[in-house]
Order: sequence, then C-alpha cells, then structure tokens
Amino acid sequence: MKIQITATILVKNAQDTLEECLESLSCFDEIILLDNNSTDSTLEIAKTFNKNFKNLKIYSSKFIGFGSLKNLAISKASNEWILSIDSDEVLEPTTIEEIKNLKLEKNVIYALSRKNLYNGEWIKACGWYPDYVNRIFNKNFTKFNDNFVHESVIIPQKSKIIKLKNPLKHYTTNNIESIINKMNYYTSFSAKEKFKNGKKANILGAIMRFFLTFLKDYFLRKGFLYGYKGFIIALLNASGAFFRYAKLYELNKREK
Repeated sequence: MKIQITATILVKNAQDTLEECLESLSCFDEIILLDNNSTDSTLEIAKTFNKNFKNLKIYSSKFIGFGSLKNLAISKASNEWILSIDSDEVLEPTTIEEIKNLKLEKNVIYALSRKNLYNGEWIKACGWYPDYVNRIFNKNFTKFNDNFVHESVIIPQKSKIIKLKNPLKHYTTNNIESIINKMNYYTSFSAKEKFKNGKKANILGAIMRFFLTFLKDYFLRKGFLYGYKGFIIALLNASGAFFRYAKLYELNKREK
C-alpha cells in the first residue's frame, strides 16, 4: 500500500542524483516534480521513472524564488500531507519505514536530520550534523515562507515539531568547484534579499564574520577532524558569510 503523502521536488539539472531520489520515493502515493529549465537529462530520467511507477507528475516553472517554487509544487498535490525533498536527497529504507509508521497529526511538523556527504563521506562537523530540516507537514496547516533563498517551513502557533530518528541522505557536494559555485550562487540571492528588506552592511563587519565563522566551524565544530574536507567546508562557510555581506555592502553603495 502506498504512503498517503505527496512528495514534492524542485529540480534543475539534477541528472546525477534524481534517479536515486525518485526510487526512494516510489512507495509514496504521489510525487510532484517541478522543473526549472533543466538543460541536462533530468526530464528524461523523470519520464523513464514514470513508465514504471506512474505516481510522478511533472510540471515546469521559471525561477520565482525557492520558497515560492516550493509552495507552487505543494499547490499541485492531491494529498493533504507533504514531504518536501530536494533532488540531491534520498530517503533511506529505515527512514521510509519510520514515515510509514507515523501517526500523522495536523498540528505536527516532522523534522529529518540530514546525513550530509562530501564526495561520499559523511561529515559530522562544521554544523553539517545533525542538521534537522522540517520536511513533513499538512499543507492545510502550514507552508513555506516566500524567501528567495534559505526558505523554511512556517511554524504556526500551537504547532509541535517531532524529530524523526532516521536520517535523510544528502549529496551535499562532490568537489571544491561544486561547493564554491553553490556558495557564490546562494550568497548573491541572500544579499539581494537582505537588501530588499532594508538591511545594511560594512566591509569590516563582513571580514569579522569570515574569521568568526571559520574559527567556529573549524575548531569549535571540529572541522579539523575531517582533514582537508573539514578545512574546505569551514573555509567556504566563512567565505559565504563574508561574501553575503560584502555583496550587500556593494548593493548599499550602489543605491547611494
């Protein structure tokens, strides 16, 4: 019997991980896939999957921000209950069994910890673990906020968050180039969103954020235990903190 939950996925050029992601969702009643102008074989993979499982519905949209896109995908769902999952995430068998046995309550939001992988290695430092994310909820009770990036599920009053025991496998990055590209992409959107909300920044503050973030992630959050990978993650987290506010500073100057 299918799990009466709709899984929603945003995709863009997700050919490397999409097949494994979809296979882990084959026992769900419905999958809503919302594509954002993929140029690789993402859609071919999705259509091939659908020949065997028939529970996948494919839609497309231009980029309107991650929060709005996730809410658009949710609006297509037939079921009240939603599992929001990214195309580089995979439900493990133990996690699927735990979800099957949940006694879903409308005012409860269910959180999963992410098993964040760097080129196949599970990183439990630098703030990458347990990394709980709110992913299962009733669409008539809550939804995502409209943040362009760093979107999150709105937590209504009288809601309760339950953390599941089993994790969500997350193919975070395979190499330095990938993590740099992600950092640059997200910091640009984040700076624009902060600027839109009237936030200010200065270069000294951006520099201080770099050093404080690196020291926290590499030493306090034990990134040093993971060799060069821990160093790279701490360095890129710190760079992200710096560039987010350096880019905001440039936007502030341009406005003047």
